[in-house]
Amino acid sequence: MEIGGLRNWLLVPAAAVAMSASAQVATQKVGEPAHVMVLGTVHLRYMPKTFDPKVLEGLLNRLQAFSPEIITVEQQSGEECDLVRRFASKYGGGFNCYDTSLAKAATKLDIPQALAEAEALLKAWPERPSGAQRRHLAALFLAAGDRASAFVQWLQMANDERCAGDGLSTELVQELERISKQNDESLQLAAVLAARLGLQRVHATDNHTGDLYPDGDAPAKALRDAWSAPSHGAAEREAQIAKLKQSNDFLPLYRFINDAKKMGADAGSGVEAAMRHKSPERYPEIWVAGWEVRNLRMVANIRETYRARPGARVLSIVGSAHKPIYDDWLGRMQGTKIVDVLEVLK
Repeated sequence: MEIGGLRNWLLVPAAAVAMSASAQVATQKVGEPAHVMVLGTVHLRYMPKTFDPKVLEGLLNRLQAFSPEIITVEQQSGEECDLVRRFASKYGGGFNCYDTSLAKAATKLDIPQALAEAEALLKAWPERPSGAQRRHLAALFLAAGDRASAFVQWLQMANDERCAGDGLSTELVQELERISKQNDESLQLAAVLAARLGLQRVHATDNHTGDLYPDGDAPAKALRDAWSAPSHGAAEREAQIAKLKQSNDFLPLYRFINDAKKMGADAGSGVEAAMRHKSPERYPEIWVAGWEVRNLRMVANIRETYRARPGARVLSIVGSAHKPIYDDWLGRMQGTKIVDVLEVLK
């Protein structure tokens, strides 16, 4: 523990510490905790164009058996994208934000307006929504910058319902058809699973408001140099991952990258290498600070998804480098139990 943190802890009155400890024990005894499972993933957008989503079927079957009520994905939310675009001088205008211009033209709604209308619809969502209702909600999700949730609605429409109308323009129909062919875990894993389970959306929980890295050749070179140092066993692990990606069943791949014993050495290698690197400007350390801020805000976003739903079953799909951090930090939350993903993937 850092000296500053230790000093602050020592200043807390002993009675308050005792109350905090007893409150934690009491909280853990009240009701069933939320069951949170973190699935580390490869980023499917880097797969070749020949990638066939059918290789995910075995994995999807295991995840479906877990029966999550909430699914989170490593995507920036509409709220964040609206924020960074309004304050581009501070945040850089958005790292990976979905272009809502087509949906705004079709619905006449900006991101905040579309979000508000979508939330209002979901609060009164019928048990058996019509195709018109799903088209309208899909259009709102696109206008809100949430393409994965729009795709959840699209997947639950009958073929003859996948047409223009109810706010879904011809251009947006074409956009959803394009989205359906994209290789992305938020779509081919999270959205597909959500639709199979009858959920209405997924939750975008990525955050890039605190991890801006200095521009220029020198900062980039410092980070490349830090990461160029060999990591014990890294080449063998990368070779195994590459081999598993050639399979027609990705379940073994996901078992491998979610196995802490096999991947643990890689989990913190980027951070450790950056902290060890000698840089006069300490650029790699700036990257580490941003990485930590990003993960803190992502974990907070996940916690918010089940804040008002004690006991919920939550699946968080995220790049495998984040998984050890998620398991650790989410596991410290009150009323939260971390589910061993390897047990589910057996």
